[in-house]
Amino acid sequence: MFRKFQIAFFLMSLIVVSSLSANDKYSKIISLNGYWKFNIGDNQIWANVNYNDKSWDNIIVPSRWENEGYNGYNGFAWYRKEFDISSKYFNQSLYLSLGSVDDVAEIYINGNLIGISGSFPPKYESAYNKKVWINIPTKVLNKNKSNIISVRVYDGGQAGGIYNGDIGIFISEMPLNMLVNLEGEWKFKLGDDIKWKESNLDDSNWKSLHVPLNWDSQGYKDYDGFAWYRIKFNAESMINDFPDNLIILLGKIDDVDQTFLNGNLIGSTGDIIVKPLIDNYTDASNVEYKTIRGYRIKKSDLKNGLNTLAIRVFDGYQYGGIYEGPIGITSLNEYLKYISQTLNVKKKDFIQMLFE
Repeated sequence: MFRKFQIAFFLMSLIVVSSLSANDKYSKIISLNGYWKFNIGDNQIWANVNYNDKSWDNIIVPSRWENEGYNGYNGFAWYRKEFDISSKYFNQSLYLSLGSVDDVAEIYINGNLIGISGSFPPKYESAYNKKVWINIPTKVLNKNKSNIISVRVYDGGQAGGIYNGDIGIFISEMPLNMLVNLEGEWKFKLGDDIKWKESNLDDSNWKSLHVPLNWDSQGYKDYDGFAWYRIKFNAESMINDFPDNLIILLGKIDDVDQTFLNGNLIGSTGDIIVKPLIDNYTDASNVEYKTIRGYRIKKSDLKNGLNTLAIRVFDGYQYGGIYEGPIGITSLNEYLKYISQTLNVKKKDFIQMLFE
């Protein structure tokens, strides 16, 4: 029965992911529609939080820049926008929606790169028809002063700019009751060694990465291949109060993964062994990167003390890594409620669908 549950749940998760949108499960707390500062050209100092942009033009977002007085212009341009955010939101998962950007974009908050859409020349690849939806690490936000969003845009032809969508900062309307919140800093290393799953591995010299956020936005731009994530968490003070059936929720991972708890494999999505052997791999025809990872464990799988979660990831194309939450440990009951809400069906009907 458990195996049947796993198969059915994986199939249902594909349906969940394919039906989600920002408007379906998130509410906007800050609107960024309206006037932004704008300048054509390209200079990396324009990402800096203290850069003086008072001489820049003011243009409407969302709108094509051709409609704002820059008709016929193709090439690089930058947008900047100031915003304030209450610290009461810092304990929630925050997301930036930039709608659609024609053609390529790098997105910074207070000078920190948080997201990429498409690929700049010389490896130019347009993402004009993709929605830009990015988790915001709270560590990049200012608590007691204004914040600056800077967006570097490249237009390869025809229309350009931040041209469509509901632009703003969002929080989830369906927050999960997490028993352990695992969003934040994880240990990270490029390459592949199955020994990296072991709980007693010394990972003190590994780099630190924010989860959830793709690794391309954190210093590993254009890297395709294997990488590992690791995090240690302590459940000692809570484990006795946990229900027996638990879910380790890892959001979305680009592209495929194997996940280990205290050195033991607890779940995987996609075939991590076969994928790297495929010539000219592209995830365009695959669904793994869209799939919500929810791996079922028992309370007995956790140590009454320090636990280690290790995730082996293979990315074959474009962006890679654990890129969208929520991330943490929740009860099976809470998880089923969350997923049934995303499907807009009653929990009992959802469970019946799983076991039919």
